[in-house]
Amino acid sequence: MGLLKSAEGLTMKSQRLIGGRDSLAREYGQADLSPVFRSNGTAMPDTAEYARHLAENFANWRLVVDGLVARPLSIPMAAIRALPSRTQITRHDCVEGWSAIGKWHGLVLGRILNAAGLSTRARYVVFHCADRFGQYPYYESIDLIDAFHPQTILAWGMNDRLLPVPNGAPLRLRVERQLGYKHAKYVQRIEAVESLAGVYRGKGGFWEDNTGYQWYAGI
Repeated sequence: MGLLKSAEGLTMKSQRLIGGRDSLAREYGQADLSPVFRSNGTAMPDTAEYARHLAENFANWRLVVDGLVARPLSIPMAAIRALPSRTQITRHDCVEGWSAIGKWHGLVLGRILNAAGLSTRARYVVFHCADRFGQYPYYESIDLIDAFHPQTILAWGMNDRLLPVPNGAPLRLRVERQLGYKHAKYVQRIEAVESLAGVYRGKGGFWEDNTGYQWYAGI
């Protein structure tokens, strides 16, 4: 385990040194969109709370931003969709070996973190999601370098429409320089933390905690 952790750290440092902190993932054109963008993981969260939100067309869904912030936020979806947005056409690469190109519309994550006022102690942001795998809620995390990357967005739209449920409606993370399991779907809460050690099993994400996936999934 120690050897794997060292290799993961070396991979992260090497990729960021070669590519730079702000290097961009490739963006594509409209003609490159995949005819089918498959859903992976949860396709429909199996909770009464999510079913209620879906029946209400997510009118009462709120994104909470808390943890190590000066100004905790609770933002309704209508307000999120009304904020200035970014559109990007990028390739999604799954750890299982498939890829697809999609067009994403959403709020640049750094904008909302700045609005909340991150503490100088914050080192990571954790995404708490509405879907569950058995007894475990889905979550993911990234560090502040990826959180403030210009292509890291909270997507509410896909291919010029509102985000479909199988792809994470009403809100999902797009962190374009990492593999697909980092792109958390059904995001309800963003928590700024100093350490990942106290979050669930402490490895930074559902798959990292339960299957041994690496926390840093850079591509």
